Amino acid sequence: MPKMKTQRSAAKRFRRTGTGKFKRRHAYKSHILEKKSPKRIRNLRQPALVSDADKKKVDRLVPY
Repeated sequence: MPKMKTQRSAAKRFRRTGTGKFKRRHAYKSHILEKKSPKRIRNLRQPALVSDADKKKVDRLVPY
């Protein structure tokens, strides 16, 4: 059986942590920032973890 190909678009968006979870970037941080409070923008900088419901999907996209 041939090796699985990594989805390059997903590989640029997700990083695997040491424990096997996936880190992701927060949404709503790219534009229309004037109306968002500084506290909200600051909190959007922190990476988040992919939820357990979506972990299986991301695992298939980024197998290695």
